[in-house]
Amino acid sequence: MMKVFRSFVFLPLLVLCVEGRREFKEFNEVDIERLFEQWEENDEPLEPDELPSYKKEPPQIDISKMDFKNPEAILKASKKGRTLMVFVKTYDKTREEADQLTALWQASLQNSHIQAERFMIEDDRVIFMFKDGSQAWEAKDFLIEQQFCEVVMIENKPYYGKHRPVPKDGKDEL
Repeated sequence: MMKVFRSFVFLPLLVLCVEGRREFKEFNEVDIERLFEQWEENDEPLEPDELPSYKKEPPQIDISKMDFKNPEAILKASKKGRTLMVFVKTYDKTREEADQLTALWQASLQNSHIQAERFMIEDDRVIFMFKDGSQAWEAKDFLIEQQFCEVVMIENKPYYGKHRPVPKDGKDEL
């Protein structure tokens, strides 16, 4: 917050002080960028938790503690700290009903300290986006227990809901 305040308030003042020969209107993008870089080089670096998500280092995976017999545990560990999208399909619901139902699921996940954003993409499909991808498997365990959940897709692997209708021909279609 303070950095933004300095950038918008003090940068024009700095420009006027440093380059007193020209008016502010005469500066182009390159001049302003150069002055901004000079201004920023004396700042102390940001704390790791203040960095934007694209600049944060992903957490290191400790391979010695991995259970290689459990592929889901390996995937869960590899997605820790990374954004992950999960596709969920409902059945027997209109768009409005599916929207209300998935909003209820999202609230239930948040009550369990699982942070997810929800985006409706079709009448019966929704994306849950997790900032910490390792939470997706905990959410999957919750979602497949729900009555109107047909399938949950994580990393192109389907996890079928326990209450979904079984296809008559025995084949699963996505």
